[in-house]
Amino acid sequence: MNNVLINHESIHLKQQLELFILPFFIWYGIEFLIRLLYYKKWNMAYRNISFEREAYLNESNLNYLNEKGFWKFLKYLRNYDFQAK
Repeated sequence: MNNVLINHESIHLKQQLELFILPFFIWYGIEFLIRLLYYKKWNMAYRNISFEREAYLNESNLNYLNEKGFWKFLKYLRNYDFQAK
């Protein structure tokens, strides 16, 4: 089992719970569309969604879920180009 992948997806599950699931997907979709207009590339738009930034940047920290603050993804809303592996 890939612990990094499981941790990445667990971060998303926690984000969903923090936003009561449906608002998470609405926010995710709207933010993706905004980022797609900005970057004009699907992959760059996806990688720069705040939820993905938080998950990618912390996926290797297997203790992150214990350290994660409430709505921590807001920290990742700032606009900077993020290129994940």
